[in-house]
Amino acid sequence: MSIQPAPKPALERTILDHLNTAVLLFDKDLRLLYLNPAAEMLFEISARHMVGHHALNLLPCPDHQVEERLKAALESRHPFTEREINVVAGDGRTKTVNCTVLPLHHFDAQDQVLVELAQVDRQLRITREEHLLSQHQATQALIRGLAHEIKNPLGGLRGAAQLLEQELPDPGLREYTRIIIDEADRLQDLVNRMVGPSRLPRRALVNIHNVLEHVRGLILAESPAGPRVQRDYDPSIPDFMADQDRLIQAFLNLARNAAAAAGTAGRIELRTRVLRQFTIGNRRHRLVLQAQIRDNGPGIPQEIEDRIFFPMVSGNQGGSGLGLPIAQELINQHGGLIECESRPGETTFYVYLPLETGYE
Repeated sequence: MSIQPAPKPALERTILDHLNTAVLLFDKDLRLLYLNPAAEMLFEISARHMVGHHALNLLPCPDHQVEERLKAALESRHPFTEREINVVAGDGRTKTVNCTVLPLHHFDAQDQVLVELAQVDRQLRITREEHLLSQHQATQALIRGLAHEIKNPLGGLRGAAQLLEQELPDPGLREYTRIIIDEADRLQDLVNRMVGPSRLPRRALVNIHNVLEHVRGLILAESPAGPRVQRDYDPSIPDFMADQDRLIQAFLNLARNAAAAAGTAGRIELRTRVLRQFTIGNRRHRLVLQAQIRDNGPGIPQEIEDRIFFPMVSGNQGGSGLGLPIAQELINQHGGLIECESRPGETTFYVYLPLETGYE
């Protein structure tokens, strides 16, 4: 008994329904005729609510003239691809996609436009994180090399000043050797802070909310007049192995920056969530803690946004520029990562920490 092949339209529909990339088909007036399940997932809205709508309503790309580009493709009969464009999902979130537009021309029917959207947010995030990690590792290697070259002559300079101080006949001249010694000590302290802690982390079971509550208490004690500190914790987050003192220092650095940015009339939010099957750098983890520290300050100046984790870079007047690189180093020691998103009126630092039991 021979097997009859499936009718062609049914086969095409089956293939489209099982694609991972979103596919949308528009008529010549740019009204939606069809979208596959991947497109429903991308836009987070059902086909029943989308079919018949105009492309302008379905592809509200803030950065591109959708209608003009689709009509131009229909008229020219030339396909085109746009990379890393933003589309808005049903819940208002912006997603980044690569968009390919294919004009379809039929002998016995009206022209149509096929739009294929491949979401690239995850790949972009992995690439960004790998770049951030390699950038941080290169910076730390450079700092350690410089620290070694600075600390050796600094020790000799300080020792010579102490010997000179003992030999000076006039006590009034000792003021100058004291300046040399004090400045040498200040530079030594600065170098030590740039390098970060030298001892190995002391890991024990840590509850992230105890860490954040400790940090919250310190911020309230340092800034009793404000800003307001709000909490939104996920109580299901399990304890995990970490050095609690180092986590407190990392989160305190972030919270102090947030408090300075928000000001006494502003607001800080501490938020925790669990992410499943989440990638940090190029490594996938079963469970990852995401802690957010958000403020409603003016935002990070755009000209330093890409360099805020470099030493001596600060948007705060009088800031040392060491708080963020130290926090990044402390979180990296736990296999985690800090990322930042900032715009006027809202800055969020995301701290990712793996929650696997037995983390090394």
